[in-house]
Amino acid sequence: MNVLKIAAALTVIAGSAFAESHASGDAANGETLFARQCVACHVVADAEGEVLAGRNAKVGPNLFGIAGATPGTVEDFRYGDAIVAAGETGAVFDEATFVAYTMDPTAWLRDVTEDARARSKMSFKVRSETDAADLYAYLATFAPAAE
Repeated sequence: MNVLKIAAALTVIAGSAFAESHASGDAANGETLFARQCVACHVVADAEGEVLAGRNAKVGPNLFGIAGATPGTVEDFRYGDAIVAAGETGAVFDEATFVAYTMDPTAWLRDVTEDARARSKMSFKVRSETDAADLYAYLATFAPAAE
């Protein structure tokens, strides 16, 4: 578990630019998958509120800047307790974490929080590891401007 925390901390330090440049998936395919599978619940909107992808859905959190972000921390979104607890462990949405979470959100939360009763509010599961990596690559293209 300590190795996981150290890796998560290093990912935070590296930031989303590192995450984008090291995404192994196919962003073009990820865009197609996002349009088919994710837009019902998620949107990608920048800090000014401009919708960059999706249809301004509000069921799930805004995925702008998700690459390298801490789970459960999008401002003004009501998360379940388990994903907030996962973020408090030092977890970060790098590619491996994002893939694991999207393939089985509840199992990932239970593993990271070490709480066998943890449940995800996200019921959808990406069936293919390749598809999950492609989604990550696409979402990694949406990052806040470097300050």
